[in-house]
Amino acid sequence: MARLTSATLVSALVRRVHDAGGSAMQLARGDATAGGILILTLEKGGNPCFFERGIGPSGTPALVRSGPAELADPLAVLEYWQRRRARDPDLWVVELDIAGAERFAAETLGLD
Repeated sequence: MARLTSATLVSALVRRVHDAGGSAMQLARGDATAGGILILTLEKGGNPCFFERGIGPSGTPALVRSGPAELADPLAVLEYWQRRRARDPDLWVVELDIAGAERFAAETLGLD
């Protein structure tokens, strides 16, 4: 079964969030075909959390939390994803600000 490209998945995710009245922004563009996707979720500009595709507790692909447990200020958020990009220039970074951002991401990436 063919897998959708990272560029297609990011585009679909941004479009879905905008269509639902939220805000979505591509912070960094990675490899169009197979780059990893790091998702920064916010709710009303606060409560930042990072998620990415990984293996869940049941051993199946899932959206898993990544990054520091505490992101006390906007600078810590910026430093985290920029550090990740420095190590992996193929990484996409997408910011979602909408209620249920984690759900939007999981559904769009086929991990629901």
